[in-house]
Amino acid sequence: MSVKCPHIMADILALEGITKRYGATVANDAIDLRVPVGAIHGVIGENGAGKSTLMRIVCGATRPDEGRIRWRGEPIVFSHPAHARSLGIAMVFQHFALFESLTVSDNLALAEPAGTRAGEHTSRLQHLCERYGLVIEPTARVGDLDVGQRQQVEILRALACDPKLLILDEPTAVLPPQAIGPLFTWLRRLADDGCAVLYVSHKLAEVRRLCDTATVLRGGRVIATVRPHEEGESSLARLMIGDPPPAVPRGAVAPAGTPLLEVDRLTVIAGAGQPALESVSFGVAAGEIVGIAGIPGSGQRTLVRVLGGQTMVEPSCVRLGEARIGGSPPAARRDCGLRVVPAERLGEAAVGGLSLWENVALTAGARAGGLFGLLRRGWLQQRAAGLLERFQIRASGVQAPASTLSGGNLQKFVIGRELLDRPRVLIVDQPTWGLDAGAAARVHQALFELRDAGSAILVVSEDVDELLTICSRLHVISCGRLSPSIDVDTIDIDDVGRCMAGDPVDERRVECHEPA
Repeated sequence: MSVKCPHIMADILALEGITKRYGATVANDAIDLRVPVGAIHGVIGENGAGKSTLMRIVCGATRPDEGRIRWRGEPIVFSHPAHARSLGIAMVFQHFALFESLTVSDNLALAEPAGTRAGEHTSRLQHLCERYGLVIEPTARVGDLDVGQRQQVEILRALACDPKLLILDEPTAVLPPQAIGPLFTWLRRLADDGCAVLYVSHKLAEVRRLCDTATVLRGGRVIATVRPHEEGESSLARLMIGDPPPAVPRGAVAPAGTPLLEVDRLTVIAGAGQPALESVSFGVAAGEIVGIAGIPGSGQRTLVRVLGGQTMVEPSCVRLGEARIGGSPPAARRDCGLRVVPAERLGEAAVGGLSLWENVALTAGARAGGLFGLLRRGWLQQRAAGLLERFQIRASGVQAPASTLSGGNLQKFVIGRELLDRPRVLIVDQPTWGLDAGAAARVHQALFELRDAGSAILVVSEDVDELLTICSRLHVISCGRLSPSIDVDTIDIDDVGRCMAGDPVDERRVECHEPA
């Protein structure tokens, strides 16, 4: 898709000298940024560069300490997010803000203007889905949806406000390859209709393909404003992180042996007698990384919940070595050496109101307790400090609440916490969601080191490029059914994308590694 020049029109949004501090940390430092009407403007930077803070200021969720915001040329101070929404500013956050106990239609209703009749919610939802090519069931409960489907609900909520400025924070992080093109198509359609778009992303190829202009942030400051399609990815990366992202050697991959983690004929019934998972079988041996690829809603979230112990099944359906753990609770599985990193970091993997060292205690088990059951504060704080240093996590310290971390830094913290004890089996859902190129490379390096130490690793991701990079083989999940094992050296991203959409796997490219 070619990038066209924005309309020669006045700025709909102008930021002048925006500064925001959190204690001694300067998240935004005198930032200037302008977005014309009908433009798609990218905002790029490494984790902790200040992108999310700046977007929260634009949508009225955070007030700046210094600087001025102009909306349609007039100075304005947002009193609260509803004030910004009333002017036509809508944002899709990286961390979703949905009510999981409510249906898709009910979540949309909460975003619509007051006075909208109840019967109009579903019809409006269907209209938006048809116009922008989104597929979602209005009566589905949000808590039952996959991460990618939840993102669609967030996007629909934003569109329901008829926005004049739409802010998207890492919108393609959980989208399959074939869904990115349609997303860009309707974003360009919005821009053609005069809606400006602020597009926050770490994926430089996407920014070059979509955005008219882009602002590069580093350390809370504006480094440059560029026309990204005139720049190469390497030059953008240098602007963003100072140096090109480190190359991570994949290393030698040992042939798969006896599965350490084994799933055998697993079936999980969803609603109305329809299977969420149907006769799923696969194995992961010590010393290998195996991938699960699938479009949102294909059953991978149910699979992760089964493996982690949130959903109980017959004991023999899931085995870790000789132990049958299908009916065991999460704590028992952790005692056996299994660790799980879910896709939803806040709420499922971390508690936002607790400090980082307290979040370390959540998964440390009995070792976190000392005399009389008191927490071993010093030991836990030392472990948390080690995490911050090893994974270059930007935080004010181990006392910082998890909710104060940027999405990418929280991601690094959660993954690093599970790697501390070198688990026998690691299951990680969306490992580099929201990470910049440098941080993603460090996570991949940590996974390779864990693999080389003899652990079995299962990676669930909609990022097919990532799976083809770090896995020796993968399975494709579609409508709750799992393909045979596929050697990554025999298939390309387009083949995987077609399999994710439901096309059968070419049997000539399949190597069987199924449990006996």
